[in-house]
Amino acid sequence: MNELPIDKGTRVTLHFALKFPDGEVIDSTFEKAPATLEIGDDNLPENFEAYLMGMKAGDRESYEVPPEKAFGQHNPNNVQTFKRHEFSADMVLEPGVMISFADARQSELPGVVSRVEGDEVEVDFNHPLAGRTLTFEVEIIDVEPVGPAH
Repeated sequence: MNELPIDKGTRVTLHFALKFPDGEVIDSTFEKAPATLEIGDDNLPENFEAYLMGMKAGDRESYEVPPEKAFGQHNPNNVQTFKRHEFSADMVLEPGVMISFADARQSELPGVVSRVEGDEVEVDFNHPLAGRTLTFEVEIIDVEPVGPAH
C-alpha cells in the first residue's frame, strides 16, 4: 500500500458520496466503480478537493460541508422572471422543470422553473444544492503521482 498523500499533482482513485444531512443520497460511487480524478482537473469543485488534501490510500472520512464550501448560498439575484412567449410554445413550463439557457459566453446555464403565473415564468439559476449543508463521504483507494516519476 503506498503512503503518498493527496496533493496537487496526484491522481486519486476514490469512492465518494454526497448526501443531505438526513442521509438522502444525492450522488455516490460506493455501489459502482470508483472515480478517478487528478487534483486540480476541475472534476471536483476546489472546495471539495480541499477536504481530500493529505489523505492517503485506505483513509475513509465523512465531512459536513456548509453551503459556503459546497455550492454557495441561495442568491435571490439568480432568480429571474421571463414572459411565457420567450419560450417555445411546446415547452412544458411548470415548477421543477430544468431548462438550459446559453449565457453571454455561450456556455450552458441550467435553470429550474420555480413559479408559473399567468404569462410570467420565474426561473431559478441558483445551483440546486445552493444553501444546503451536505455530507461528503470519501474513501481513498489509491493515490498516484501524475506524469513520469522523477
